[in-house]
Amino acid sequence: MSKRAVLEVIALNAEDAVAAQAGGADRLELVTDMAADGLTPPVEIFAKIRASVDISLRVMLRLQDGFAAGSPEEVDVLVECVEAMRVEGADEFVLGFLDIAGNVDLVTVERLVAELDPCRWTFHRAIDRAADRDALRKQLAELPGLDTYLTAGSANGVDAGIPVLLAEAESAALGEPGYGPELLVGGGLRLDHLPQLRAGGLNAFHIGGAARPNGWEAPVDEATVRQWREAIDA
Repeated sequence: MSKRAVLEVIALNAEDAVAAQAGGADRLELVTDMAADGLTPPVEIFAKIRASVDISLRVMLRLQDGFAAGSPEEVDVLVECVEAMRVEGADEFVLGFLDIAGNVDLVTVERLVAELDPCRWTFHRAIDRAADRDALRKQLAELPGLDTYLTAGSANGVDAGIPVLLAEAESAALGEPGYGPELLVGGGLRLDHLPQLRAGGLNAFHIGGAARPNGWEAPVDEATVRQWREAIDA
């Protein structure tokens, strides 16, 4: 029997988390400040969400908009965030940093992963801004805990990225080096994308705004998440 496809939903607070789990989400990505595309939430928010649901939680590690890690001092703050989250019980994370040339910022990523180990983590949509996706994957391939890439296949979203997503799913199926982590499709994902993606072997999906028909100021809508769950499972 094939395993159930993954549905991950962005949660900003405990209310979101409860609605997402009730609607059938398997995992939550925890962030704050979606105006900056999702930053590290306060540890207090993590604790409230952890107490509210029993599904997997992945905590964003990001202090500013964009894909640069920032100054050495800011990286120190990220390390402190990891320590505080882990004390509170966090055991899954999301991160991804590039340098000015669009290459993976390996120094920062390796420093954070050293703090995370043995936690599992997602490299997020920084891959969609990378100068060379394949090179990035191969550079990260040996890092402990990396089990997921959150990607639209393109910086312009899933509409533009479907050919890349399908090609990378094929590379994964062939066991090519660097393609072991699961492809988590997100970034402008719509329900009408699902049949083609599922047929192409994609088995994990990520929604944020799509779970909030009334906008980011409104909470996650349980019925909408359930609609996504049913469509993914169809």
